[in-house]
Amino acid sequence: MKYYRIVKPFDPWKEGSLCTCPFKYTINPYTGCSHSCLYCYASSYIKDFFNPRKKSRFLEDVSKDIRYIPEGSIINISSSSDPYIPLEKEKKITRRILEKFVERNYVIEIVTKSDLVLRDIDLLCKGKSVVSITITTLDEELARILEPGAPSPIKRIEAVKKLSKNNLPVVVRFDPIIPFITDSEENIKNVIENVANAGAKHVISSTYKVKPDNLRRIVSKFPSLSKSFKELYYENGEKIHGAYYAPKNYREKILLKVRGEVKSRGLTFSTCRENLSNLNDKGVSCDGISLCLKK
Repeated sequence: MKYYRIVKPFDPWKEGSLCTCPFKYTINPYTGCSHSCLYCYASSYIKDFFNPRKKSRFLEDVSKDIRYIPEGSIINISSSSDPYIPLEKEKKITRRILEKFVERNYVIEIVTKSDLVLRDIDLLCKGKSVVSITITTLDEELARILEPGAPSPIKRIEAVKKLSKNNLPVVVRFDPIIPFITDSEENIKNVIENVANAGAKHVISSTYKVKPDNLRRIVSKFPSLSKSFKELYYENGEKIHGAYYAPKNYREKILLKVRGEVKSRGLTFSTCRENLSNLNDKGVSCDGISLCLKK
């Protein structure tokens, strides 16, 4: 195994038992993220996570790493910190690594909550790329509570439309679905209907996973739900890879509802980290990468 400084093989649990993605590499242009999402899991293992900062010698290390990564490899940008936080407007680090990746014909998977990705349509259209936009709700007031530093859901829907009009395959990550908050039939239908109308091709969905710090943030904003969360996750749920999952029957019930809405609109569907791969559509990778490989 070669030593990678910045661009590393994607293997979130060092064994991949819950991950059904194809083999790929991942890179995080920044340390930390300013979206400050209540449900964020990365804050549990990255110090001072909501204070994003650039990495020293980042671009130099990227240049060294890609000498060992074959052309045509899949690279995810990114798996923990959003590559299009406001700091990117000034630093343009994500854009600069995209320039390097396009030159080497890498297959690029962007994962973001920001419409700033539209700035880089010119680069993304040069090669094989898929853009994943995360949307948890279209309720603007609720979104400001859950994701206070992220662009509004309306801006994200507009980004889906513009990317699709430029013939870039767009995946919507409808995740996490948070029990008692975003798991209503109304919210599920509203999100899926709107992203389908905007041009999304594939939907990835998963449920909220409890870590002590993210549950504290959730409960601080929704104190009346404290008992319900503790019963669902700690008393009736299960612990997997350091996080508490809601009971499997709850997860399957909710994700089947999402799948039904998705399939009724002609999109493809997959789950993420749920041990419910039986719900995933066949013939399309769970992360939607296969959509750009068919171009």
